[in-house]
Amino acid sequence: MIMKGQKISDRYQIIKSIGEGGMANVYLAYDTILDRNVAVKVLRGDLSNDEKFVRRFQREALAASSLTHPNIVEVYDVGEDNGEYYIVMEYIEGKHLKNLLKKRGKLTLSEAVDIMLQITDGMAAAHDSYIIHRDIKPQNIMILENGLVKITDFGIAMAMNATQLTQTNSVMGSVHYLPPEQASGQGSTLQSDIYSMGIVMYELLTGELPFKGDNAVEIALKHLKEPIPDIREKVSNIPNSIYNIIKKATAKNPKNRYHDAREMHDDLLTCLDDTRRDEALISFKYPEQDADDTKIMKMVKENKKEEEKKNKVADEVIAKKITGDDLKKQNKLLIILAFIFTGLVVGITALIVFIPMLTGSKQIKVPDVSGLTVSEAIDVLQDKGFVVSDEQREVASSLIEEGRVVRTSPAIGSERKDGTTVTLYVSLGDTQIEIEDYTGASYLEVKGRLEALGLFVLIEKEEVEETEEEKYEDGEIIGQSIEAGEKVSAGTNITLYIPDVITYYPDFTNGDYTVDDVEDFADTYELDLKIEYEATNEQAPGTIIKQDRPTTQRVVAGQALKITIAEALEESSGEENPECENGLC
Repeated sequence: MIMKGQKISDRYQIIKSIGEGGMANVYLAYDTILDRNVAVKVLRGDLSNDEKFVRRFQREALAASSLTHPNIVEVYDVGEDNGEYYIVMEYIEGKHLKNLLKKRGKLTLSEAVDIMLQITDGMAAAHDSYIIHRDIKPQNIMILENGLVKITDFGIAMAMNATQLTQTNSVMGSVHYLPPEQASGQGSTLQSDIYSMGIVMYELLTGELPFKGDNAVEIALKHLKEPIPDIREKVSNIPNSIYNIIKKATAKNPKNRYHDAREMHDDLLTCLDDTRRDEALISFKYPEQDADDTKIMKMVKENKKEEEKKNKVADEVIAKKITGDDLKKQNKLLIILAFIFTGLVVGITALIVFIPMLTGSKQIKVPDVSGLTVSEAIDVLQDKGFVVSDEQREVASSLIEEGRVVRTSPAIGSERKDGTTVTLYVSLGDTQIEIEDYTGASYLEVKGRLEALGLFVLIEKEEVEETEEEKYEDGEIIGQSIEAGEKVSAGTNITLYIPDVITYYPDFTNGDYTVDDVEDFADTYELDLKIEYEATNEQAPGTIIKQDRPTTQRVVAGQALKITIAEALEESSGEENPECENGLC
C-alpha cells in the first residue's frame, strides 16, 4: 500500500492518490531531484507477483517511453522499488474528454474536428512507430485549459513486432469503443485504433454512444454485426465529408478503414472546406464482414470439447499396451517427422531472409520542397521515389509567395516508404483575415476556426469574480488581444482570454446550507472535507455550527475544509439515586 509522504526510489514523494485502474494505481508525486510534480503509476500489489502482468506492465513502459509528441503524455522514468513496479509520467492538469462531454452533452463541429485533429496527430506518431494504443476512449484523452489534447494510458499498447498476448487477453479495450476484430478475438492492428477514434468522433458530435446494451456481450455483438447509426439523423446539416470520415473509420472490414492515423489526420485537415461539404458519399471497396453472433460461445464450447477429447485420449493412452511393432512404427514416424521439421525450418528461414530483400521497400525522408514551385516540387519528390497526388490543397501564408509550396503531407522530414503518395499544400499568398468579436463564444470552437485559417491561438486565464448579475460559462471567451475588425496575416498570434473565476468560501453556518450542500461544494472544488460533531442543545441537530475557513479566503483545489455539525446531548436516564432525597445527594 502506497502512503501519502512515502518516497519511491528515494526520489518521488507521494502527494495523493489520483486514480485507480484495473492494472495499476496512479498517484500525484513530487520529483525531489527535478523539482516538479509527476504522475506515478504503480502496479497493483496483487499483480506485482504475477509474472505475466509484470511483463505487460513493463511492455507498456517501453512502448510509451519511445513516443515523444505534444499530444501524448510523456513518460519520464520506469523502475522497481522494493517489489513495487512503477512508471513516472508527465502530470496533466486538465479534464478527461468524458467529463467535458458530460458537462456539454455534445460539441460543435469545429470543436470536435479540432480535438480529433490532435488525437489523430498524436496517434500518427504512435502508428509511425508501429505502436497500437488498443484502448482509445474519451476517458483516456485529457484536454487542458488551453485546448491542448493529451492521449494517456498506453496501458495495453503493444509494439506490432512484440510477442502477441494470448487470445483471451487480446480483447481488452472498453466495449463501447471495441473494434469488431477485437470483439471476435482476432487481435489488433493499426486499423483497430482507427475504429475506436471513429466511435469517439461520433460521440463528440452526437453526445451519444452508437451502440448500447444490457451487458458487454450484447454491445460487442452490435459492434460485430450492426452498422454504425447514420450521424445525419442525429446532427442536422452535417457535411458529407464528416459523414464519410466517420463511416470510413468505423467500417466493419479493416480493409475499408484508413490505413493509419496519419491518413485519417490528413483527411480531417480539409473536412470543413466548403468544397467538401457536398462531396460524394463513400462506398466501400471490400465487402463488410458478416460476423457470426455465436462465435464467442462457439469458441468456448469448442475449447471445452477439445479439453474433454484430450482427457479422453490421455485415458486411452494410459490403458493401452505398447507392443514391439508399435515401437517400430513410432520410430519410422519420428524419422519422417524429423525430415519434415528440418525442411520446414530451412524453408521458413529462407522466407525470412530472402523475401524482405526481394520485396521490401526502403524508408526515405520527405525532402524539403517548401518555397519551390509546384512543378519543381513534383520533380524533387518523384526523383526521391514518391508519388505526387494530382489534388493540391491551398492554404494562406504570409511567408511563402503565392503559387509556391508551403508544406506537404506526409510532413517534410518524416520517413516513408518509396512509392508513398505526397500531397502538396500551395500558398494563396498573404490572405488577410478579418478578426471578429469572439467574446461570449467557446474558446474551443473559436480556436479551431482560427487555426484552420492559419492563425496561432494562445489561451490565457484572467482572474475574475462572479456576481449574482454576472456569471461565466466554463471556457467562455472574455477578451482577445486583437480587436474586432482588424485584418491580420496567416501566422499571426492571437490570445484569447478565458475566466479564472475567483471563488471565496461561503458562510456555511448561516442556515442556508445542509451537509449535502457542503459535500457537493467540496466535490466541485476538489476539497478534502472533514466533518466533526459537537453535542449541544443550542442548535438543532444537523445544523452546521462551525467552519475552519473564513469567508474572506479564496477556494483552492486540494485544500482541507472542516465543518462542525450539531448533535443532541444525551438525555438523562431519569432514574433517581436511592441515596439522594429531595434531589440532594
